[in-house]
Amino acid sequence: MDVLTNRFKAALREGHQQIGLWCSLASPISTEIVAGSGFDWLLLDMEHSANDLRDIYGQLQAMGEGTASAMVRVPSDEPITIKRILDTGAQSLMIPNIDDADQARRAVAATRYAPRGVRGFSQAPRAARFGRIPDYHARCEAEIFVAVQIESRRALDNLEEIAAVEGVDGVFIGPGDLSTSLGFIGQQNHPDVVQVIETAIARIRDAGKHAGILTANEELAQRYITAGTTFTAIGSDMGLLARSSEALAKRFRHDD
Repeated sequence: MDVLTNRFKAALREGHQQIGLWCSLASPISTEIVAGSGFDWLLLDMEHSANDLRDIYGQLQAMGEGTASAMVRVPSDEPITIKRILDTGAQSLMIPNIDDADQARRAVAATRYAPRGVRGFSQAPRAARFGRIPDYHARCEAEIFVAVQIESRRALDNLEEIAAVEGVDGVFIGPGDLSTSLGFIGQQNHPDVVQVIETAIARIRDAGKHAGILTANEELAQRYITAGTTFTAIGSDMGLLARSSEALAKRFRHDD
């Protein structure tokens, strides 16, 4: 496979469900471990974790021998951050807190070189393998996957317009903030929230875009896949470490 091919984007185009894991530990070691665990993709989170640019750079390097593709959630739709993350070699980006079509268009523009966008030009970043992919700048746009994250009632109201923006490849539902916006703070699995999410998944699919979500509830994950999600994160490195370590300690702890 061509080194520039975005395997994640290609798999979705071919109709393959992509199962993912959220990575928030900001460690190339833990990311290297889970990259070989059998997941299709890993989300390297910069919004709600200690990950910064150097952390992402190191984790992309650490994933080199694993089987999972990388997606990076940038902290915001700020173009300079998006530019720098793309230069590290990340090809799939998640842009959080997208509320309307104009914001989605600005986010997409940050991933495109002029005249189609505002991404700054760098001659030989890691993304171009330091100049070893001579046609990188002409070909990279076709391999970039842009997922916009809808997390509010306003985003739901504008969902079809957001999904219709050229360059938006996927729409990812953020159940935490969305449930909060709907008046169910801390209740991502509330039946009313689940119903809204399933309806949103159908709307995304009807718009011809890939639908994604994160849930550590395995029953809900299967339910959302049945509803139509095609890139589905089913847990997190932080959650696995916390719950597994708690369970191990509990099995051997004998309190008086």
